Amino acid sequence: MKIVCSNKKAGFEYFILERYEAGIKLSGTEIKAVRAGKCNMNDAYVIIKNNTPYLLNMNIAKYEQGNLFNHDEFRSRELLLHKHETIKLATKVKLEGLSIVALKAYFVDSILKIEIALCKGKKLIDKRETIKERDSKRRIDKALKDATRN
Repeated sequence: MKIVCSNKKAGFEYFILERYEAGIKLSGTEIKAVRAGKCNMNDAYVIIKNNTPYLLNMNIAKYEQGNLFNHDEFRSRELLLHKHETIKLATKVKLEGLSIVALKAYFVDSILKIEIALCKGKKLIDKRETIKERDSKRRIDKALKDATRN
């Protein structure tokens, strides 16, 4: 599994409740640009229209050797999920007010997969708590490293 790009801010901005793996429909120049590592999904999210999930705000840069047939960088891309997963996600988003966020893109046997997650937004106090936990863990790790060195 080769991770191409990831959304590092998602763990800080959201509580991740459930994770799903989805395929994605791409054109020829898009997949070539992704293989070259020219994609960004920092603000990518999923909406469901007519029981079909679409990935929005994923930036795939234009392929350098693609000429007339190059793709639009920010177009909405269709995700490939099972129907029962799509219905489950749509009902949770509609009833509970949750969000669907893209976490990472990776290759499995030369097929691009997108990991999406059902998320609940964090409040400011939750974000501060996350920062405190991260800092205390960093201090503990540093103290242990210094103790083993001496």
